[in-house]
Amino acid sequence: MSEFDGHTPAQLGYQMPAEWEDHAATWITWPWNPETWPGKFEPIPDVYARFVRVLAESEDVHILVNGPEVMAAAMRTLRQHRADAPNVHLHDIPNNDVWIRDYGPIFVRGGTESPGPLLATKWEYNAWGGKYPPWDADNAAGRAVAKLAGCPLMPGGMVLEGGSIDVDGAGNLITTEQCLLNPNRNPDLTREDIEQRLRDFLGVQQVLWLGKGIEGDDTDGHVDDLTRFVAPGTVVTVVEPDAGEANHAPLRDNLRRLHEMRTADGKPLEVLELPMPRPMRYEGNPLPASYANFYITNGAVVVPVFGQEDRDSRALGVLGECFPGRRVTGIYAADLVWGFGAFHCITQQQPLV
Repeated sequence: MSEFDGHTPAQLGYQMPAEWEDHAATWITWPWNPETWPGKFEPIPDVYARFVRVLAESEDVHILVNGPEVMAAAMRTLRQHRADAPNVHLHDIPNNDVWIRDYGPIFVRGGTESPGPLLATKWEYNAWGGKYPPWDADNAAGRAVAKLAGCPLMPGGMVLEGGSIDVDGAGNLITTEQCLLNPNRNPDLTREDIEQRLRDFLGVQQVLWLGKGIEGDDTDGHVDDLTRFVAPGTVVTVVEPDAGEANHAPLRDNLRRLHEMRTADGKPLEVLELPMPRPMRYEGNPLPASYANFYITNGAVVVPVFGQEDRDSRALGVLGECFPGRRVTGIYAADLVWGFGAFHCITQQQPLV
């Protein structure tokens, strides 16, 4: 810690950039654990390979693989899908599961003095409140990613998953009470403590709080299934107009909150609405299918679609208007979401410096 001289990242000039700002790379973890998708694992590697092919069109892709057998399987599948580009790099790093958004480091940039322009903030990870042991390898993998990225690491000092926050690069961060205030994360920290930690480590000024997440979300309300920044001070948020659906009330409450919020510069948020897909279940379990779980690359926006032509096309249209300089691409994710996540959940961006 001597290289930081007791300063926080914010004091050293670091800030978490928005996802649409230029990436040096995207980090993902190759799927290998059938228990993540019980009875549906077989199609998952092909989904990943299609995704990697889109990622590699505009940036480097770094893939964590859990041992030599997974390495060989990943290379074989990537070749089959013509996704084994020269800028796709595989690293043998132990891991428990694929959700690198939540256990990978959160990169911040902008430091003008030592220790350099890029810093990895490393937060503790406990598998969403201890739900899915073991998670020790995932918790350690974030340190390996920072080392491979060639940047120093600073521990954040609390449990925080990357999917529980979103930023606009202009001082604003959005999250949910259901997740960050859940006693299964940081029972000894108050709301004020958590807000201050986010300001200190991610360089934000305003923390905006939504309420609850969508049905079937075992992360306790991650914001990347709900509401995403698409420009400074502008969000898209999912809505469910059918009052008979379980998501109607919590999403209506979140929409009300968004319209009452003010950004760090005192302005109201601009709020755009995204549809929800029709409810999806597998073996009786509600799935957290959401068009908000998109991922922004340097050249594209990859959106989960679910074989619901009307709603898929509406969601792609809304996001196309939000990102006119990028190709908006839908990839079928009905199998992927049986693992309770989609494309944003399986990625972590490394910003360009």
